[in-house]
Amino acid sequence: MNYLENKVCFITGASGGIGRATAHQLLEQGAKVFDFSRTHQLADEVPHQNLRSFRGDVSQEADVKAGFAACREVFGTVDVLLNNAGLGLPTPDLATTDLGAFDRMVDTNLRGVFLCDREALAVMKPRGRGHIVTVISMAGQRTNPGSPVYCASKFGARGLSSGLADQVLKLGIKVTDVNPGPTDSNYWSDRPVAREKFLRVDDVARVILFVLNQPDDVLIREINFDNMKFLAG
Repeated sequence: MNYLENKVCFITGASGGIGRATAHQLLEQGAKVFDFSRTHQLADEVPHQNLRSFRGDVSQEADVKAGFAACREVFGTVDVLLNNAGLGLPTPDLATTDLGAFDRMVDTNLRGVFLCDREALAVMKPRGRGHIVTVISMAGQRTNPGSPVYCASKFGARGLSSGLADQVLKLGIKVTDVNPGPTDSNYWSDRPVAREKFLRVDDVARVILFVLNQPDDVLIREINFDNMKFLAG
């Protein structure tokens, strides 16, 4: 059974990578997609009656409030929030890491999740239903000496999501963490790494749709996955 048809899905960072792939798959399932992105707009490239785009920054409270208001104006409500927008910068030497890099990652990966969660809850709590999914990654569970600040922001997002899940469980609202391993996306575009053993963005999108396409009484709190070839070394 398709539980996604006509569901209104607010996606941050849908202009590329995992968010873009997920938006396409949601549209194929009959969902309505609201793309909230800081860069170019998905709706300009993919004309679809069930797709709208809004330019905004998840770290800016005014942008987030305006984005959710626009989504409700267009589609009437928000059934699903997909916190997908993320920023990763290498910080191999913490002693020389610029404060600006720290702020940018924490603002996007943690503050942005908080701001979007809060606006989604304002819609979902009165209705007694909804689903908040946050793409955290395995960097929220295992540290990387090359990116300690990125890991810290993801550990923080995971803690926020876990605490929220406990808060709203009895209200009928689902909260899920999606934790992919290394994924072949623009995150790695300026880094000399071999990506042939990474997950593909379409793989991650299919896992997100699996999580979302469950009956109302089925909750997946957290899902971890990697490319088998990557794990095998």
